[in-house]
Amino acid sequence: MRGLAAAGVGAAGIALAIWAGAPLPAALAALAAGIAIWAILPRAGTEQALDISATGEDGAALPGIAELLRAVDEPMLVVRDRRVIAANAPARDLLGQHIEGVDVRLAIRHPAAAERLAAPAESEDPRERTELVGLGDADRQWTMAVTVLPDESRLVRLIDQSAARAAERMRVDFVANASHELRTPLATVLGFVETLEDEEAGGDPETRKRFLKIMHDEAVRMRSLVDDLMSLSRIEAERYAVPRDPVALPPLIDEVKAALARLIEERGATLLVERETDDPVVLGDRPQLGQLLNNLIANALKYGRAGAPVRVRIEDAGTMVRVAVSDEGDGIAAEHLPRLTERFYRVDAGRSRAVGGTGLGLAIVKHIVARHRGRLDIDSAPGRGTIVSVELPRAETVMQPSSS
Repeated sequence: MRGLAAAGVGAAGIALAIWAGAPLPAALAALAAGIAIWAILPRAGTEQALDISATGEDGAALPGIAELLRAVDEPMLVVRDRRVIAANAPARDLLGQHIEGVDVRLAIRHPAAAERLAAPAESEDPRERTELVGLGDADRQWTMAVTVLPDESRLVRLIDQSAARAAERMRVDFVANASHELRTPLATVLGFVETLEDEEAGGDPETRKRFLKIMHDEAVRMRSLVDDLMSLSRIEAERYAVPRDPVALPPLIDEVKAALARLIEERGATLLVERETDDPVVLGDRPQLGQLLNNLIANALKYGRAGAPVRVRIEDAGTMVRVAVSDEGDGIAAEHLPRLTERFYRVDAGRSRAVGGTGLGLAIVKHIVARHRGRLDIDSAPGRGTIVSVELPRAETVMQPSSS
């Protein structure tokens, strides 16, 4: 009974810490304190100490040690003599529903965890973090933190680092790709500058004219890349600010069509706008929606078949308005579709650069759609062209704040 009361003190402490908005370490300190008190008090046995349905003298339920673990949403275990004596729900979801009473080496099937937990408790360093790659799933990455309690049982905390590591990989890849994309045109420009500085090689007017044209094109390409990088950065910075301005789509499409008039002429294409809704007004950020439409229509013109029409279809989709941009190009194989919105991903890198693509167009579209709380869908197959559909909230849709 005294053990359950001590556990109740710990539970109250962690509940208060979480309710007050304390960081997880403070909540864990309350948890560890409760476990420590529970561990040094007399008890009839593990089963009684873990019984969360035990009742006090007045018949009221007293929380046990499992109640303490339940308050934390990360996988946590209590281990004594290499056996799991308590585990919270996230730990059971990760490691198995019947891990209590099991040898911890069988519960956490990872050699690094087994080696650390097999070592004497006095050798533990609470600051040490053990990397556990592939625990639960091949792509998951965890770190294990261990705190030794007064009775030499151990509080084991598993921290999911998968998202953080994936974000770090994306950051490294992004920097590497951006550097590569800038390095190539810079090298071209520098090469031609050096050639033009050579009086013998650069003295011919026709040669100079041709070289200057290439340098201009490469400079434009670099400017486009920098513009897209800055756009992507701005959109990501605003991702939590949901746009709420009414934006009429038909006049916006007309503006995009005018801006792309030269490309339409170069491709010998026709831009056909099909409207199947009476009031195509959405909630949004007008400049960003203009950029979205520009990217989609420009892609359809560049990668569609020369001389073929590009269609923009506006239609109802319940509380949303759907805009579908379709071309009659070669189409895209299924294995490429999931990666099309990745930064710098190209199905055909040579062709993309040849038509002036930066590799960021669909990544920008994806982030604009996400900021607008919309939906993006890409449907394509070799030989039948590509349809990119975007659904955006209709302006009359009332966006109520979520109730707490």
